[in-house]
Amino acid sequence: MTPPSPAALDALKAALGPDGWTDDPALIAPSLTEWRGRWTGHTPLMLIPRSTDEVARAVAVCAEHGVAITPQGGGTGLVGGQIPQGEVLLSLKKMRAVRDLSPLDDALTVEAGVTLLEAQEAATAAGRVFPLSLAAEGSATIGGVISTNAGGVAVLRYGMMRDLVLGIEAVMADGRVFNGLKRLRKDNTGYDLKQLLIGAEGTLGVVTAATLKLFPIQRDRATAMVGLASARDAIELLARAKAHSGGGVEAFELMKRLGLALALKHIPDTREPLDTTPPWYVLIEIASAEPGGAGAAMERLLASAFDDGLITDAALAQSDAQRAALWRLREEQSAALKPEGGGWKHDVSVPVSRIADFLDEADTALQRFHLGVRISAFGHVGDGNLHYDVLRPEGEDPAAFIARWEQGSRIVHDIVARFEGSISAEHGLGRLKTEEARRYKSDVEIEMMRAVRAALDPQRIMNPGVLF
Repeated sequence: MTPPSPAALDALKAALGPDGWTDDPALIAPSLTEWRGRWTGHTPLMLIPRSTDEVARAVAVCAEHGVAITPQGGGTGLVGGQIPQGEVLLSLKKMRAVRDLSPLDDALTVEAGVTLLEAQEAATAAGRVFPLSLAAEGSATIGGVISTNAGGVAVLRYGMMRDLVLGIEAVMADGRVFNGLKRLRKDNTGYDLKQLLIGAEGTLGVVTAATLKLFPIQRDRATAMVGLASARDAIELLARAKAHSGGGVEAFELMKRLGLALALKHIPDTREPLDTTPPWYVLIEIASAEPGGAGAAMERLLASAFDDGLITDAALAQSDAQRAALWRLREEQSAALKPEGGGWKHDVSVPVSRIADFLDEADTALQRFHLGVRISAFGHVGDGNLHYDVLRPEGEDPAAFIARWEQGSRIVHDIVARFEGSISAEHGLGRLKTEEARRYKSDVEIEMMRAVRAALDPQRIMNPGVLF
């Protein structure tokens, strides 16, 4: 990639004015490193537009000069897609407006730099809920979670980000603005163009605003942590939870004992959730609009599961503080693994019915490949998404273990493919998995994706190191 010329950089600075850019290394540095430290980038210039018009002017200059762009939201991505490698960095962090909120339409329109937590709070203030929730919601931005099609813990009931967006505004690769900020539930007039931009990781355009789908607040909520003998029992428990709640299950989060033990070890102010230490845990949350409905459904579920030997222990949250403590054990799983060093991390999905089979086969294959590895599997069982993390044997050199990441991950991904799964369930491909994905995508899929990209970004200036 050719670095931007001095003339191009001068034109970008002039387009945004003195407050719309920085080339100060100290100010740019926090935006150049991925959370886990795997990716560190560089850029000659960080653009900080304050409006869609300024984004459009900047992208138009880049198109005129052939300058590559890496858009960035909250910087919480884990596959390196938001880290520039010489491209101009386009940060949406100053685009923070809530443009419109219509409770009657169950719709909220916000700019791309609004955090996920801020969108949730705006919805709640209007007596509604925006249900997408994930551990990084205080930092992750709406533009970022759209670009990666984030999932989170409530996918089972509400779907991925793709299911929660009614309309999108975006600046295309030539600087023109696509104004698709609709509040419609039904529009059957051709291609659903917003869906091209959801999950595109900034390769087809820069998302600048979105209209989000809101839902009624569920006033009654029951949360429980249960212990199980196997992941296979968890799949049966999920089916039973759906039946007992009439579709009210909002979260069903699986955790292996190792991950929970590491959370207790590394995360302050955590405690054992159960009296026993079973090999598997599930965090279940049921919600209902009917007073007492969620609690009654949870009690029926736990009683039935105990009677049939599906669960071995359980703790039902009796307060908001207890609920938060249980959730903290799940949400801090990734942070708890970080101090262990030397991990091979995987964000994969398989059909829900095959989760236990995948875990059995992958665990066995990896122990054959590298004796003594420690495996922490956790994730959203309701949608088949597992964070399958392989940790070095205790005492082994982290660098030596990391050197085998590619080979170990290939074993995991080949098993995922045999189970008709995906090597990226909710984090995207980014720089980390783009080349790896070529092994599992058909020629037809890759050609179709390339055709779309060539039509919308013929110069390939939009996040050029990502996707096909």
